Amino acid sequence: MRRERFFRMARGEAMALVADADVVHLATTTPDGAPVLRTLHPVVVDGDVCFHAAAVGEKTEALGRAVVLSAEEIVASIPSYFVDAERACPATTLYRSVQLHGTLEAVDDEAQKARVLGALMARYQPEAGHVPIDPAEPRYGELYAKAVAAILILRVRARDVDGKAKLLQNRSPDERVQVLEKLWQRGAAGDVRAIELIRAANPDTPTPAFLQTTLPVTLHCALDARDVDAAVALLAPEYWNDLHPKERIAGALAGSSVFVGARVDGKLVACARAISDGHKYAWVYDVVVAPEWRGCGLGERVMRLCLDHPRVRGAWRVLLQTRDAQPLYRKLGFVEVDEVPPRSYTSTGMVRIQR
Repeated sequence: MRRERFFRMARGEAMALVADADVVHLATTTPDGAPVLRTLHPVVVDGDVCFHAAAVGEKTEALGRAVVLSAEEIVASIPSYFVDAERACPATTLYRSVQLHGTLEAVDDEAQKARVLGALMARYQPEAGHVPIDPAEPRYGELYAKAVAAILILRVRARDVDGKAKLLQNRSPDERVQVLEKLWQRGAAGDVRAIELIRAANPDTPTPAFLQTTLPVTLHCALDARDVDAAVALLAPEYWNDLHPKERIAGALAGSSVFVGARVDGKLVACARAISDGHKYAWVYDVVVAPEWRGCGLGERVMRLCLDHPRVRGAWRVLLQTRDAQPLYRKLGFVEVDEVPPRSYTSTGMVRIQR
């Protein structure tokens, strides 16, 4: 019971994990009691987990039977020495997982079947490139009606949703902040995102040194898709983006190696991004601060966080371009390219501009 209290996920968070999962696992039994375990591509429609199947097969035989759907995400592996220099016992894995219990049902209504198939296409082929699977579409009868009638659409209505997020809730605040510092130092794939997940799950955790600031803002070492629209709103008016539509700016943010920033009461007020191979070169782009927060040192603090990021701090050269912020970047150790000794580079620069 103690662990359940620590690790229990809210139903909405658990269903969001299922909705975001690339695959889920379906467990049930055949009519004669033999176990069945299958991997499926899911989509959540009106709170039900839906998927398609062949009209004949194991899933058909399981109709009306109790099933369990599961989804999981490994957040980070925590070695024992992160918290204890001698004992092996503290080694653990952080994860989020969901088990959803319900009954396997067939969707018979043609319009609802088309809606589920449309949702599956929107999720797994977001670029579209097809006529919509919609009974209101003029060519629906020609293109889809027969196939939709033949395909089996299944759903599991969530009777019980058991979500678990093991994110150091059972550790002391001091142990947690120690782990956050170690994750930042290690910088393995997923470690920076794990820092944000741990902080969100444990609001009483002290702010680690690399995220501390005297400003009344909260620094974040891993912004995510929820921040893209707000970041685009900050960046679109800036002179260096005058040739870029908002969609291109959003794509650049989503494709970056590093995406850091600062929030005030949940609102994004500053951000920076970088592209880096982690060893030879890193390029810093799109450093921006909301107009009402300029002049207080927030841009410098966000830049220092960006430069300290595991994907940037190991790079041999960190590059950027600016038209008017040279004093700020000189303070951070940057110099003009023509001030770098010639031997530092072995070729002349070139650029290809694609229209």
